[in-house]
Amino acid sequence: MKASVKKLGLGDLVLDRQGSFTLRILLFIFGVALKLFFRRIETFNAGVVPLDKPVIFVHNHPNGLIDPALVFVALPRKISFLAKSTLFKMPVISFLLRTVEALPLYRQIDAGADVSKNQKTFAVCRELLKKGGAIALFPEGVSHSSPKVLPAKTGAARIALGTVSVGEPIDLHIVPVGLFYTSKTTFRSEALLHFGEPFRVEAIELDEDGQPPKAPVKALTKRIEEAIRDVTVNAETDADLNTARIAERIFAATYQNEDLAEKLEFLKNYIADQEREGHLEENIELKEKLVAYEKRLDELGLDAEHLSLSQVSKGFVIKRALAQVWSLIVLSPLAILGTVLHYIPYRLCNVAARLFARHDVDDIVSTVKLLAGIVFLPLTWTLIGGVLGYFFGWQIGLASVPVAMLSAYVALYSIEEMEELRGWARAIWLFLRRRETFLRLFVERRELLEDLREFD
Repeated sequence: MKASVKKLGLGDLVLDRQGSFTLRILLFIFGVALKLFFRRIETFNAGVVPLDKPVIFVHNHPNGLIDPALVFVALPRKISFLAKSTLFKMPVISFLLRTVEALPLYRQIDAGADVSKNQKTFAVCRELLKKGGAIALFPEGVSHSSPKVLPAKTGAARIALGTVSVGEPIDLHIVPVGLFYTSKTTFRSEALLHFGEPFRVEAIELDEDGQPPKAPVKALTKRIEEAIRDVTVNAETDADLNTARIAERIFAATYQNEDLAEKLEFLKNYIADQEREGHLEENIELKEKLVAYEKRLDELGLDAEHLSLSQVSKGFVIKRALAQVWSLIVLSPLAILGTVLHYIPYRLCNVAARLFARHDVDDIVSTVKLLAGIVFLPLTWTLIGGVLGYFFGWQIGLASVPVAMLSAYVALYSIEEMEELRGWARAIWLFLRRRETFLRLFVERRELLEDLREFD
Protein backbone atom coordinates (compact mmCIF):
# COMPACT_ATOMS: atom_id res chain seq x y z
CA MET A 1 0.00 0.00 0.00
CA LYS A 2 2.75 2.46 0.87
CA ALA A 3 4.07 2.56 -2.75
CA SER A 4 0.81 4.15 -3.91
CA VAL A 5 0.58 6.74 -1.14
CA LYS A 6 1.71 10.30 -1.80
CA LYS A 7 1.90 13.10 0.72
CA LEU A 8 1.07 16.34 -1.06
CA GLY A 9 3.25 19.36 -0.48
CA LEU A 10 2.40 22.94 -1.36
CA GLY A 11 4.13 22.54 -4.72
CA ASP A 12 1.88 19.62 -5.65
CA LEU A 13 -1.19 21.75 -4.97
CA VAL A 14 -0.29 24.95 -6.80
CA LEU A 15 2.41 24.25 -9.43
CA ASP A 16 2.23 22.83 -12.96
CA ARG A 17 -1.45 23.75 -13.34
CA GLN A 18 -2.91 25.28 -16.48
CA GLY A 19 -5.37 28.15 -16.53
CA SER A 20 -5.76 31.91 -16.35
CA PHE A 21 -3.71 34.12 -14.06
CA THR A 22 -6.73 34.53 -11.78
CA LEU A 23 -7.22 30.77 -11.66
CA ARG A 24 -3.60 30.22 -10.71
CA ILE A 25 -3.89 32.85 -7.97
CA LEU A 26 -6.92 31.00 -6.58
CA LEU A 27 -5.00 27.74 -6.74
CA PHE A 28 -2.25 29.32 -4.67
CA ILE A 29 -4.68 30.82 -2.12
CA PHE A 30 -6.66 27.65 -1.63
CA GLY A 31 -3.53 25.49 -1.69
CA VAL A 32 -1.94 27.53 1.09
CA ALA A 33 -5.21 27.68 3.06
CA LEU A 34 -5.72 23.92 2.86
CA LYS A 35 -2.11 23.20 3.82
CA LEU A 36 -2.60 25.39 6.91
CA PHE A 37 -6.01 23.91 7.75
CA PHE A 38 -4.80 20.32 7.33
CA ARG A 39 -1.59 19.05 8.88
CA ARG A 40 -1.36 16.43 6.17
CA ILE A 41 -3.00 15.82 2.77
CA GLU A 42 -2.43 12.49 1.03
CA THR A 43 -3.56 10.69 -2.09
CA PHE A 44 -3.79 6.93 -2.52
CA ASN A 45 -3.82 5.10 -5.85
CA ALA A 46 -3.78 8.33 -7.90
CA GLY A 47 -1.82 6.52 -10.62
CA VAL A 48 -5.01 4.84 -11.87
CA VAL A 49 -6.47 8.14 -13.11
CA PRO A 50 -6.51 8.36 -16.95
CA LEU A 51 -4.65 11.53 -17.94
CA ASP A 52 -5.53 11.59 -21.65
CA LYS A 53 -9.18 10.47 -21.67
CA PRO A 54 -12.48 12.07 -20.67
CA VAL A 55 -13.20 11.36 -17.00
CA ILE A 56 -16.03 11.88 -14.55
CA PHE A 57 -14.80 11.97 -10.95
CA VAL A 58 -17.47 11.00 -8.41
CA HIS A 59 -16.93 11.73 -4.70
CA ASN A 60 -18.60 11.38 -1.35
CA HIS A 61 -19.54 14.73 0.20
CA PRO A 62 -18.85 14.97 3.97
CA ASN A 63 -17.38 18.45 4.27
CA GLY A 64 -19.13 21.33 2.51
CA LEU A 65 -17.03 23.49 0.18
CA ILE A 66 -13.87 21.97 1.65
CA ASP A 67 -14.57 18.93 -0.55
CA PRO A 68 -14.57 20.76 -3.91
CA ALA A 69 -11.68 22.98 -2.76
CA LEU A 70 -9.62 19.88 -1.97
CA VAL A 71 -10.66 18.25 -5.26
CA PHE A 72 -9.85 21.47 -7.11
CA VAL A 73 -6.24 21.61 -5.92
CA ALA A 74 -5.40 17.92 -5.42
CA LEU A 75 -6.78 16.03 -8.42
CA PRO A 76 -4.04 15.09 -10.92
CA ARG A 77 -5.71 16.93 -13.83
CA LYS A 78 -7.75 20.04 -14.55
CA ILE A 79 -11.47 19.68 -13.84
CA SER A 80 -14.77 21.49 -13.92
CA PHE A 81 -17.08 20.60 -11.08
CA LEU A 82 -20.79 20.88 -10.47
CA ALA A 83 -21.93 23.01 -7.52
CA LYS A 84 -25.41 23.67 -6.17
CA SER A 85 -27.05 26.61 -7.94
CA THR A 86 -27.75 28.58 -4.74
CA LEU A 87 -24.00 29.17 -4.29
CA PHE A 88 -23.95 31.14 -7.54
CA LYS A 89 -26.16 33.76 -5.87
CA MET A 90 -23.59 34.49 -3.14
CA PRO A 91 -21.34 37.43 -4.20
CA VAL A 92 -17.83 36.21 -3.31
CA ILE A 93 -18.44 32.49 -3.71
CA SER A 94 -20.15 33.10 -7.06
CA PHE A 95 -17.01 34.84 -8.35
CA LEU A 96 -14.83 31.97 -7.14
CA LEU A 97 -17.06 29.34 -8.73
CA ARG A 98 -17.14 31.09 -12.10
CA THR A 99 -13.38 31.60 -12.04
CA VAL A 100 -12.78 27.88 -11.57
CA GLU A 101 -15.36 27.15 -14.31
CA ALA A 102 -17.83 25.44 -12.00
CA LEU A 103 -21.27 24.60 -13.38
CA PRO A 104 -24.59 25.12 -11.55
CA LEU A 105 -26.61 22.10 -10.44
CA TYR A 106 -30.27 22.73 -9.61
CA ARG A 107 -31.57 20.57 -6.76
CA GLN A 108 -35.19 19.91 -5.85
CA ILE A 109 -34.39 20.49 -2.17
CA ASP A 110 -33.29 24.10 -2.86
CA ALA A 111 -36.10 26.65 -2.57
CA GLY A 112 -36.95 28.24 -5.91
CA ALA A 113 -34.58 26.05 -7.94
CA ASP A 114 -35.70 25.29 -11.52
CA VAL A 115 -34.49 21.72 -12.04
CA SER A 116 -35.27 21.91 -15.76
CA LYS A 117 -32.16 24.10 -16.12
CA ASN A 118 -30.05 21.02 -15.35
CA GLN A 119 -30.51 19.96 -18.97
CA LYS A 120 -28.41 22.94 -20.07
CA THR A 121 -25.75 22.13 -17.47
CA PHE A 122 -25.70 18.48 -18.55
CA ALA A 123 -25.30 19.56 -22.18
CA VAL A 124 -22.26 21.69 -21.26
CA CYS A 125 -20.80 18.72 -19.37
CA ARG A 126 -21.27 16.45 -22.37
CA GLU A 127 -19.51 18.92 -24.66
CA LEU A 128 -16.62 19.26 -22.24
CA LEU A 129 -16.24 15.49 -21.98
CA LYS A 130 -16.45 15.08 -25.77
CA LYS A 131 -13.37 17.32 -25.97
CA GLY A 132 -11.46 15.03 -23.60
CA GLY A 133 -12.03 17.09 -20.46
CA ALA A 134 -12.88 16.06 -16.92
CA ILE A 135 -15.69 16.96 -14.54
CA ALA A 136 -16.16 16.26 -10.84
CA LEU A 137 -19.41 15.97 -8.93
CA PHE A 138 -20.89 14.70 -5.68
CA PRO A 139 -23.68 12.18 -6.40
CA GLU A 140 -24.99 12.26 -2.81
CA GLY A 141 -26.34 15.72 -3.60
CA VAL A 142 -25.77 17.26 -0.15
CA SER A 143 -22.92 17.75 2.27
CA HIS A 144 -23.62 15.80 5.44
CA SER A 145 -22.27 14.25 8.64
CA SER A 146 -23.79 10.80 8.17
CA PRO A 147 -21.41 7.94 9.06
CA LYS A 148 -22.09 6.37 5.65
CA VAL A 149 -22.51 7.36 2.01
CA LEU A 150 -26.03 8.53 1.17
CA PRO A 151 -27.98 7.13 -1.81
CA ALA A 152 -26.62 8.57 -5.05
CA LYS A 153 -28.61 10.91 -7.27
CA THR A 154 -28.92 10.11 -10.98
CA GLY A 155 -27.15 13.17 -12.42
CA ALA A 156 -23.73 11.55 -12.88
CA ALA A 157 -25.24 8.51 -14.62
CA ARG A 158 -27.38 10.64 -16.95
CA ILE A 159 -24.42 12.82 -17.94
CA ALA A 160 -22.22 9.78 -18.55
CA LEU A 161 -24.78 7.80 -20.57
CA GLY A 162 -25.86 10.85 -22.54
CA THR A 163 -22.23 11.60 -23.45
CA VAL A 164 -21.26 8.14 -24.73
CA SER A 165 -24.55 7.44 -26.52
CA VAL A 166 -24.64 10.45 -28.88
CA GLY A 167 -22.32 11.16 -31.81
CA GLU A 168 -18.87 9.67 -32.25
CA PRO A 169 -17.77 6.88 -29.88
CA ILE A 170 -16.00 8.19 -26.77
CA ASP A 171 -13.85 6.32 -24.25
CA LEU A 172 -15.36 7.77 -21.08
CA HIS A 173 -14.34 6.51 -17.64
CA ILE A 174 -15.80 7.14 -14.19
CA VAL A 175 -13.29 7.37 -11.32
CA PRO A 176 -14.63 7.06 -7.74
CA VAL A 177 -12.77 9.15 -5.17
CA GLY A 178 -13.25 8.72 -1.43
CA LEU A 179 -12.67 11.82 0.70
CA PHE A 180 -11.56 10.85 4.20
CA TYR A 181 -10.93 13.26 7.09
CA THR A 182 -9.51 12.25 10.46
CA SER A 183 -11.65 15.03 11.96
CA LYS A 184 -13.38 17.16 9.38
CA THR A 185 -14.09 20.25 11.52
CA THR A 186 -10.87 20.28 13.54
CA PHE A 187 -8.10 22.68 12.60
CA ARG A 188 -4.83 20.88 11.73
CA SER A 189 -6.46 17.50 11.12
CA GLU A 190 -5.68 15.28 8.09
CA ALA A 191 -7.28 14.56 4.70
CA LEU A 192 -7.04 11.73 2.18
CA LEU A 193 -8.19 11.33 -1.43
CA HIS A 194 -8.59 7.59 -2.09
CA PHE A 195 -8.86 6.83 -5.82
CA GLY A 196 -10.81 3.74 -6.82
CA GLU A 197 -10.45 1.76 -10.03
CA PRO A 198 -11.85 3.56 -13.11
CA PHE A 199 -14.62 1.83 -15.05
CA ARG A 200 -15.72 2.45 -18.62
CA VAL A 201 -19.20 3.71 -19.52
CA GLU A 202 -20.82 1.78 -22.38
CA ALA A 203 -23.17 3.38 -24.92
CA ILE A 204 -26.90 2.62 -24.77
CA GLU A 205 -29.92 3.31 -26.95
CA LEU A 206 -31.61 6.57 -25.93
CA ASP A 207 -35.38 6.99 -25.66
CA GLU A 208 -37.57 8.94 -28.08
CA ASP A 209 -36.74 12.21 -26.29
CA GLY A 210 -33.00 11.62 -26.69
CA GLN A 211 -32.58 10.88 -22.96
CA PRO A 212 -31.10 7.79 -21.25
CA PRO A 213 -33.91 5.39 -20.19
CA LYS A 214 -34.60 4.89 -16.48
CA ALA A 215 -33.33 1.30 -16.25
CA PRO A 216 -29.72 1.90 -17.42
CA VAL A 217 -29.60 5.16 -15.46
CA LYS A 218 -30.65 3.32 -12.30
CA ALA A 219 -28.13 0.53 -12.94
CA LEU A 220 -25.21 2.94 -13.50
CA THR A 221 -26.23 5.05 -10.50
CA LYS A 222 -26.14 1.93 -8.34
CA ARG A 223 -22.69 1.05 -9.68
CA ILE A 224 -21.44 4.58 -8.95
CA GLU A 225 -22.81 4.42 -5.40
CA GLU A 226 -21.16 1.04 -4.79
CA ALA A 227 -17.86 2.31 -6.22
CA ILE A 228 -17.91 5.29 -3.82
CA ARG A 229 -18.70 2.97 -0.91
CA ASP A 230 -15.66 0.88 -1.80
CA VAL A 231 -13.34 3.85 -1.20
CA THR A 232 -15.04 5.28 1.90
CA VAL A 233 -15.90 4.35 5.48
CA ASN A 234 -19.51 3.27 5.93
CA ALA A 235 -20.92 2.60 9.40
CA GLU A 236 -24.56 2.19 10.35
CA THR A 237 -24.39 4.63 13.28
CA ASP A 238 -22.13 7.35 14.65
CA ALA A 239 -21.50 5.13 17.67
CA ASP A 240 -20.23 2.33 15.42
CA LEU A 241 -17.91 4.75 13.61
CA ASN A 242 -16.65 6.17 16.91
CA THR A 243 -15.83 2.66 18.16
CA ALA A 244 -14.00 1.89 14.93
CA ARG A 245 -11.91 5.04 15.35
CA ILE A 246 -11.02 3.99 18.92
CA ALA A 247 -9.93 0.60 17.60
CA GLU A 248 -7.82 2.23 14.89
CA ARG A 249 -6.06 4.52 17.36
CA ILE A 250 -5.19 1.60 19.63
CA PHE A 251 -3.94 -0.46 16.72
CA ALA A 252 -1.93 2.40 15.21
CA ALA A 253 -0.26 3.08 18.57
CA THR A 254 1.69 -0.16 18.22
CA TYR A 255 1.81 -0.89 14.50
CA GLN A 256 2.39 2.70 13.39
CA ASN A 257 -0.35 3.03 10.76
CA GLU A 258 1.03 6.39 9.68
CA ASP A 259 -0.47 6.49 6.17
CA LEU A 260 -4.04 7.74 6.05
CA ALA A 261 -4.83 5.03 3.50
CA GLU A 262 -3.88 2.41 6.09
CA LYS A 263 -6.11 4.09 8.67
CA LEU A 264 -8.99 4.07 6.19
CA GLU A 265 -8.44 0.42 5.30
CA PHE A 266 -8.41 -0.59 8.96
CA LEU A 267 -11.66 1.28 9.62
CA LYS A 268 -13.34 -0.34 6.61
CA ASN A 269 -12.23 -3.83 7.66
CA TYR A 270 -13.26 -3.34 11.27
CA ILE A 271 -16.73 -2.01 10.40
CA ALA A 272 -17.31 -4.73 7.80
CA ASP A 273 -16.50 -7.40 10.37
CA GLN A 274 -18.73 -5.83 13.00
CA GLU A 275 -21.67 -5.96 10.59
CA ARG A 276 -21.19 -9.64 9.70
CA GLU A 277 -23.76 -12.05 11.03
CA GLY A 278 -22.77 -14.71 13.54
CA HIS A 279 -20.39 -12.54 15.57
CA LEU A 280 -22.93 -10.47 17.50
CA GLU A 281 -21.92 -11.38 21.05
CA GLU A 282 -18.20 -11.17 20.30
CA ASN A 283 -18.61 -7.82 18.60
CA ILE A 284 -20.63 -6.35 21.45
CA GLU A 285 -18.06 -7.53 23.97
CA LEU A 286 -15.17 -6.03 21.98
CA LYS A 287 -17.04 -2.77 21.51
CA GLU A 288 -17.69 -2.46 25.25
CA LYS A 289 -14.01 -3.14 26.00
CA LEU A 290 -12.86 -0.49 23.51
CA VAL A 291 -15.26 2.19 24.76
CA ALA A 292 -14.40 1.51 28.43
CA TYR A 293 -10.68 1.55 27.69
CA GLU A 294 -10.91 4.85 25.80
CA LYS A 295 -12.86 6.36 28.71
CA ARG A 296 -10.12 5.43 31.18
CA LEU A 297 -7.45 6.94 28.94
CA ASP A 298 -9.47 10.15 28.57
CA GLU A 299 -9.83 10.46 32.35
CA LEU A 300 -6.04 10.34 32.63
CA GLY A 301 -5.48 12.69 29.67
CA LEU A 302 -3.61 10.01 27.69
CA ASP A 303 -3.66 8.52 24.20
CA ALA A 304 -2.98 4.86 23.48
CA GLU A 305 0.39 5.75 21.92
CA HIS A 306 1.62 7.22 25.23
CA LEU A 307 1.65 3.73 26.74
CA SER A 308 4.57 2.85 24.46
CA LEU A 309 6.66 4.76 26.98
CA SER A 310 7.22 1.54 28.89
CA GLN A 311 9.06 0.08 25.87
CA VAL A 312 11.76 2.75 25.55
CA SER A 313 14.68 3.70 27.77
CA LYS A 314 14.71 6.66 30.14
CA GLY A 315 17.66 8.09 28.19
CA PHE A 316 15.66 8.11 24.96
CA VAL A 317 12.72 9.82 26.66
CA ILE A 318 14.96 12.51 28.19
CA LYS A 319 16.80 13.20 24.91
CA ARG A 320 13.56 13.42 22.94
CA ALA A 321 11.96 15.72 25.49
CA LEU A 322 14.99 18.02 25.66
CA ALA A 323 15.16 18.28 21.87
CA GLN A 324 11.50 19.28 21.62
CA VAL A 325 11.70 21.69 24.55
CA TRP A 326 14.82 23.33 23.11
CA SER A 327 13.17 23.86 19.71
CA LEU A 328 10.18 25.44 21.43
CA ILE A 329 12.44 27.75 23.46
CA VAL A 330 14.27 28.89 20.31
CA LEU A 331 11.00 29.53 18.47
CA SER A 332 9.17 31.02 21.47
CA PRO A 333 9.62 34.74 20.53
CA LEU A 334 8.04 34.20 17.11
CA ALA A 335 5.46 31.79 18.53
CA ILE A 336 4.35 34.28 21.20
CA LEU A 337 4.20 37.07 18.61
CA GLY A 338 2.15 34.89 16.28
CA THR A 339 -0.24 33.83 19.03
CA VAL A 340 -0.88 37.42 20.14
CA LEU A 341 -1.28 38.80 16.61
CA HIS A 342 -3.61 36.05 15.45
CA TYR A 343 -5.67 35.39 18.57
CA ILE A 344 -8.55 37.65 17.49
CA PRO A 345 -8.80 36.42 13.87
CA TYR A 346 -8.62 32.81 15.08
CA ARG A 347 -11.50 33.43 17.47
CA LEU A 348 -13.46 35.21 14.74
CA CYS A 349 -13.13 32.12 12.54
CA ASN A 350 -14.69 29.98 15.27
CA VAL A 351 -17.47 32.51 15.86
CA ALA A 352 -18.26 32.60 12.13
CA ALA A 353 -18.37 28.79 12.03
CA ARG A 354 -20.89 28.73 14.89
CA LEU A 355 -23.07 31.40 13.28
CA PHE A 356 -23.06 29.87 9.81
CA ALA A 357 -22.91 26.13 10.47
CA ARG A 358 -25.28 25.33 7.62
CA HIS A 359 -26.19 26.61 4.16
CA ASP A 360 -29.63 25.33 3.21
CA VAL A 361 -29.46 21.60 4.06
CA ASP A 362 -25.67 21.37 3.79
CA ASP A 363 -23.15 21.06 6.63
CA ILE A 364 -20.52 23.80 6.07
CA VAL A 365 -18.73 24.32 9.42
CA SER A 366 -15.25 23.64 8.02
CA THR A 367 -16.02 25.69 4.92
CA VAL A 368 -16.79 28.76 7.01
CA LYS A 369 -13.61 28.28 9.06
CA LEU A 370 -11.49 28.05 5.91
CA LEU A 371 -13.09 31.01 4.13
CA ALA A 372 -13.01 33.10 7.31
CA GLY A 373 -9.30 32.35 7.65
CA ILE A 374 -8.69 33.35 4.03
CA VAL A 375 -10.36 36.70 4.80
CA PHE A 376 -9.32 37.46 8.39
CA LEU A 377 -5.65 36.46 8.27
CA PRO A 378 -4.62 38.59 5.24
CA LEU A 379 -6.73 41.42 6.70
CA THR A 380 -4.77 41.10 9.94
CA TRP A 381 -1.42 41.16 8.11
CA THR A 382 -2.49 44.17 6.06
CA LEU A 383 -3.67 46.02 9.17
CA ILE A 384 -0.39 45.30 10.98
CA GLY A 385 1.61 46.50 7.98
CA GLY A 386 -0.49 49.63 7.67
CA VAL A 387 -0.17 50.60 11.33
CA LEU A 388 3.60 50.01 11.42
CA GLY A 389 4.02 51.76 8.09
CA TYR A 390 2.15 54.81 9.36
CA PHE A 391 4.26 55.18 12.48
CA PHE A 392 7.67 53.86 11.34
CA GLY A 393 7.74 54.18 7.58
CA TRP A 394 6.57 52.06 4.65
CA GLN A 395 9.73 49.92 4.66
CA ILE A 396 9.01 48.69 8.19
CA GLY A 397 5.35 48.20 7.36
CA LEU A 398 6.15 46.16 4.27
CA ALA A 399 8.74 44.03 6.08
CA SER A 400 6.29 43.30 8.89
CA VAL A 401 3.91 41.37 6.61
CA PRO A 402 6.16 38.32 5.92
CA VAL A 403 7.24 38.37 9.58
CA ALA A 404 3.59 38.23 10.66
CA MET A 405 2.91 35.38 8.21
CA LEU A 406 5.92 33.43 9.48
CA SER A 407 4.90 34.01 13.09
CA ALA A 408 1.48 32.53 12.35
CA TYR A 409 3.03 29.31 11.08
CA VAL A 410 5.52 29.11 13.96
CA ALA A 411 2.67 29.63 16.44
CA LEU A 412 0.75 26.74 14.85
CA TYR A 413 3.79 24.48 14.96
CA SER A 414 4.59 25.41 18.56
CA ILE A 415 1.03 24.85 19.77
CA GLU A 416 1.02 21.38 18.18
CA GLU A 417 4.38 20.52 19.72
CA MET A 418 3.33 21.80 23.14
CA GLU A 419 0.14 19.74 23.06
CA GLU A 420 2.18 16.65 22.19
CA LEU A 421 4.63 17.41 24.99
CA ARG A 422 1.80 17.81 27.50
CA GLY A 423 0.49 14.38 26.59
CA TRP A 424 3.88 12.73 27.02
CA ALA A 425 4.49 14.67 30.25
CA ARG A 426 1.24 13.26 31.71
CA ALA A 427 2.35 9.79 30.59
CA ILE A 428 5.77 10.17 32.25
CA TRP A 429 4.16 11.39 35.48
CA LEU A 430 1.78 8.43 35.52
CA PHE A 431 4.61 6.01 34.74
CA LEU A 432 6.75 7.34 37.59
CA ARG A 433 4.08 7.96 40.23
CA ARG A 434 1.42 5.31 39.42
CA ARG A 435 3.39 2.66 37.61
CA GLU A 436 0.96 -0.12 38.45
CA THR A 437 -1.91 1.77 36.79
CA PHE A 438 0.27 2.59 33.78
CA LEU A 439 1.40 -1.02 33.30
CA ARG A 440 -2.14 -2.33 33.75
CA LEU A 441 -3.28 -0.05 30.89
CA PHE A 442 -0.34 -1.21 28.80
CA VAL A 443 -1.22 -4.87 29.32
CA GLU A 444 -4.87 -4.17 28.50
CA ARG A 445 -3.81 -2.42 25.30
CA ARG A 446 -1.77 -5.48 24.33
CA GLU A 447 -4.77 -7.74 24.93
CA LEU A 448 -6.99 -5.53 22.78
CA LEU A 449 -4.38 -5.59 20.02
CA GLU A 450 -4.68 -9.37 19.88
CA ASP A 451 -8.35 -8.93 19.03
CA LEU A 452 -7.64 -6.18 16.47
CA ARG A 453 -4.84 -7.76 14.43
CA GLU A 454 -7.21 -9.43 12.01
CA PHE A 455 -8.50 -6.08 10.75
CA ASP A 456 -5.13 -4.80 9.47
